[in-house]
Amino acid sequence: MPAASNAEYLEFAAAVAVAAGAAILPHFREPIAVIDKGGTRGYDPVTEADRAAEAVIRASIARAYPDHGILGEEHGRTAGASPLTWVIDPIDGTRSFILGQLHWATLIALHDGTRPIVGVAYQPFVGEMFAGAGGMQAEWRRGERTRTLRTRACARVEDAIVATTDPRHFEAPGKSGPYRAATEGARLVRYGGDCYCYTQLAMGLVDIVIETGLQPYDIQALMPLIESAGGVVTDWKGGPCDGGGDVLACGDPALHATLLRRIAAA
Repeated sequence: MPAASNAEYLEFAAAVAVAAGAAILPHFREPIAVIDKGGTRGYDPVTEADRAAEAVIRASIARAYPDHGILGEEHGRTAGASPLTWVIDPIDGTRSFILGQLHWATLIALHDGTRPIVGVAYQPFVGEMFAGAGGMQAEWRRGERTRTLRTRACARVEDAIVATTDPRHFEAPGKSGPYRAATEGARLVRYGGDCYCYTQLAMGLVDIVIETGLQPYDIQALMPLIESAGGVVTDWKGGPCDGGGDVLACGDPALHATLLRRIAAA
């Protein structure tokens, strides 16, 4: 798909994310009912803000691109006549949202049937947007300010900063060994962050993000962002990760290759 088309879709996604933010903000740091939809999967909160934001995004897509499919965390899949599918997480980091913390964002991706080609992450309370698309340079935006995003060079694990949301996620069978292999000897490991782990990698502030148990809507918007900033994001075997599951992202391709070898040997 030509870069001009990606640019059009990227600006649409950015505008829709801002509209979703307007639906979310009246509920932030206010009393709000929280429903646990996790069941046997563990605590998985959802709120009126999540559902309202996804409804705004879906309605916008239906008006602008009625033949496109939609996959959203809260309202599921709507098939389209086109191979293009919008993948939505209205609030990635709902746990942070209900605590009044800031590590949450609206994620919107466009998948072309092969891979995600457009992705935005928007935090409306802070007012910052992270945007990336194939054939374009990743950007940070806040109001009239913009900044080109580049990952940083960091080829050695010993020099790397690692971010991951929760170390308890790696307690599942077969997960702790790869996690230790990828993080052992790193300069610093920080926990918490959800999608913000990946945005900080694209900004050149973090070198490694490793996670497990992700859903497609957790990662797809972040893939074009990282890749268009110069980074690499795959599953733990080096394959596509747009289906979720085990995810490894690195700012430096050489570091990513090293970690894949470590994980394979674990």
